[in-house]
Amino acid sequence: MSVYEKLNSLNITLPKLDPPVAAFVPFVRTGNLLFLSGHIAKKDGKPWTGKLGTDLTTAEGKQAAQTIAIDLLATLQAAVGDLNNIRRIVKLLVLVNSAPAFTEQHLVANGASELFIEVFGRDSGAHARSAFGVAQIPLGSCVEIELIAEVL
Repeated sequence: MSVYEKLNSLNITLPKLDPPVAAFVPFVRTGNLLFLSGHIAKKDGKPWTGKLGTDLTTAEGKQAAQTIAIDLLATLQAAVGDLNNIRRIVKLLVLVNSAPAFTEQHLVANGASELFIEVFGRDSGAHARSAFGVAQIPLGSCVEIELIAEVL
């Protein structure tokens, strides 16, 4: 099954790529590696704000991470033109806007990780990952994720 057939079966429509709002580009390719800038969680087109452990539950954070993964897929498509040209998701860095006692950043990150495995399959979608709790994310967003992928 192609990546697009899988997305269709999951009822996922890739969003339009938003231009960056600061002094950076959305992606950089060097050789066969593609580095995607951090994407923040959005809800209804606006930053999905809040702190995990006080304002948001782990389940809400996981959902936020999944929405970021969909945005990252749109950026991957813009970078390579065809998601079937993604050889492997190599690494995710997941930043979770966390209350001091919140310790479930890894569970929040699963929202993105599980979607990449479902879309690309275990061989191409499973990746290395780091998940950190941070004091704040730009625009007060609850989660931010950056991605490295290998392309054909």
